[in-house]
Amino acid sequence: MPENLLEALRSQLDRTDEQLLDVLRTRIGICVDIAEYKREHDVPMMQPHRIGIVQQRAARYGEANGVDTDFLRRLYDLIIAETCRVEDLVIGVPTS
Repeated sequence: MPENLLEALRSQLDRTDEQLLDVLRTRIGICVDIAEYKREHDVPMMQPHRIGIVQQRAARYGEANGVDTDFLRRLYDLIIAETCRVEDLVIGVPTS
């Protein structure tokens, strides 16, 4: 019986991972839309104040929900780096 419980929990984790990946894909898609807007309206890709807002919101979420804020900072560093890379591609900024 315990093995069945372990498999059920792993299955639940697998479904949650798929949802997480779907949300990341959706987030990147929204960033593509933002990049297209920036390109069409000559808005600079990099918006440092916006990055700060996103990081602060994640930190507040972590504090309120018992999620390590350092983990969330590192996670958002990766997410932001990837969305900046994608925005650069959409806007047409050469990458090094």
